[in-house]
Amino acid sequence: MKYYYSTVNNVVLTHSGMFYENHSRRVTVRFERPVDGGFDFAEGMLPECTFYKHAGFNENEIFELLDYLRCNSPLIWEYAQKGGGNNA
Repeated sequence: MKYYYSTVNNVVLTHSGMFYENHSRRVTVRFERPVDGGFDFAEGMLPECTFYKHAGFNENEIFELLDYLRCNSPLIWEYAQKGGGNNA
């Protein structure tokens, strides 16, 4: 399940609940921006604060998204443990 976190400059950030992968706690994140015919997107993972897949965002935008993710990761992590921001 994906949980809504924020919308900034028409870019929506959602995240998963916490899950275990290879004996480590993880949270997936996804940034999306609507464009004609679809979405620009960037998918990543916490706690690493890295993207493993993206399309449509330029290099500077990716840098800004990663910075936003790093700054917000403690709160996203907390919400993911509780099942999303509405339940936190």
